[in-house]
Amino acid sequence: MVSCRIYVVEHAPNSQRAIQNLTAFCRAHLRERHRIEIIDVFAYPERALADKILLTPTLVIDTPLPARRVVGDLSDGTILRQALTLDLDASDDRASPDA
Repeated sequence: MVSCRIYVVEHAPNSQRAIQNLTAFCRAHLRERHRIEIIDVFAYPERALADKILLTPTLVIDTPLPARRVVGDLSDGTILRQALTLDLDASDDRASPDA
């Protein structure tokens, strides 16, 4: 099971892309084996401060351990695979929003 939090600014284009890319990636590669918590830093600034979030969007992967962070719109599937420690087919480098 993959458990992660993504810190965003709700209406920012990069944040919206990151949410879409992460959701598509998880649906395609982690069917029913993931949990995503979306945290708007303006609505919950104390959460961002507690996790030392300096930039948005920031993905915090809690499990599997060790915890990791990825900053950006999450459009690079290779980086997501590495961060999530997944051994997936290397030919699928992008998380498709249509997945």
